[in-house]
Amino acid sequence: MSTSAQTLAPPGLPTRREWMAILARTPRACIKEALDTALDGTPLPEFDWLRAPDIGLAMVRGRVGGTGDAFNLGEVTVTRATLRLRASEGRASVGVAVHMGRDKERATLAALADALLQTPAFEARMHEYLLAPLAARIAERRARKQAQAAATKVEFFTMARGD
Repeated sequence: MSTSAQTLAPPGLPTRREWMAILARTPRACIKEALDTALDGTPLPEFDWLRAPDIGLAMVRGRVGGTGDAFNLGEVTVTRATLRLRASEGRASVGVAVHMGRDKERATLAALADALLQTPAFEARMHEYLLAPLAARIAERRARKQAQAAATKVEFFTMARGD
C-alpha cells in the first residue's frame, strides 16, 4: 500500500490537497514574495519540465440548489504545469499546479512551491514562510467578504394576522 504526502502530514500542517488549494487561490505576486522569503536568498532549484505551463479550458459543473442534480455551468480558462526538481539527494520531487486564469508564471511558481514542499530539505521552511502566511491571507480575505455580506443582511419576518 502506497502512502502519499497527504496521509503523512503531521497534525496541524496542511496536507498536499490543502496546500494545493492555497496555492491555487493565491495571486502570483504573493506566491513569488512568499517563495523568496521561504528560500531566504537560496537560488531557485533547477528543474525539468514534465509539462510546460499551458493554457486550456475546463468545464465547471454546478448543482441545482447546491446539492441536487449536476449540470454543466460553463467553461473557464485554466493554466497547468508539472515539473520535476533535479535530484540532489536521490529523490526528485514532482510539483503540479492548476489554477483558473492565463498566468503561466503563476503556474510555474505554484508547481515549484509544490515540489519544494515535498522535499525534506525545504519542507519546514516552506510550511512556515510560504503556506502559513498565504493561508492567513486567504482566511483574512474570506472573513472580510463575510463581514461585508453580513452588513447587508436583511431580516424578514411575518406577522400572523388573527382571523
